[in-house]
Amino acid sequence: MALTLNLAALTSEELARLIGADAAQKRLPDLTRARMEGKAVLGPDIEPELRFDELEAREWGATIEHARRLKTLAGEFEALEYTPLGAHYAHAILGARHFLAFVHGDTAAAVRWSETPAASSEAPFVQLLTLLKDRASGFALVLTTTSPQPLTPAPNEEVAVRLVTGGSQEAHEAHRAEVARHGRGLKQANVRDWQNAFATLRDLNVAAWTRRGVLLERVV
Repeated sequence: MALTLNLAALTSEELARLIGADAAQKRLPDLTRARMEGKAVLGPDIEPELRFDELEAREWGATIEHARRLKTLAGEFEALEYTPLGAHYAHAILGARHFLAFVHGDTAAAVRWSETPAASSEAPFVQLLTLLKDRASGFALVLTTTSPQPLTPAPNEEVAVRLVTGGSQEAHEAHRAEVARHGRGLKQANVRDWQNAFATLRDLNVAAWTRRGVLLERVV
């Protein structure tokens, strides 16, 4: 199944974050007309399943500053006794596609960044995921991130999102507190578990985006 992003179904804020404020402003008249007429405005294709390729071990970072930040964030995870699982590349996702993987207890963690140097490149940030053993709290998983950019499109309502500032230490502490609020997590032990955690987040979001009409099935 091929899915296509429907730009007309995005909020103005989501559109600006995805394509840039200037580009969003230029497209606003066409998008407003399409919304009034109930029509879709097709954007890029989106792969429904999250796929990872393992990358070689080397010095990563699109800039010197980003390389230093990657080392700092990775070092903080290792100091917290997270197990490093190497570098990975995620195909066809929105945002930073490079991941340094870590697991610890019930948490799958990542340092994420982009290897494409640009003035708008987002600095490396961390994400921590815990899949919950049950959904008694109404949530399927807990996601903590230090990215200053809001998640776009908005995530599934079953994802408990915690936005924090700082590095891996601050994210870890905030994540533990958030998980404790919602229940117990599933153990994360290896690369397969780590990939499954991020794939589960992807599946939940694709389902939510499809319900919203943000994603449309495309006939191949």
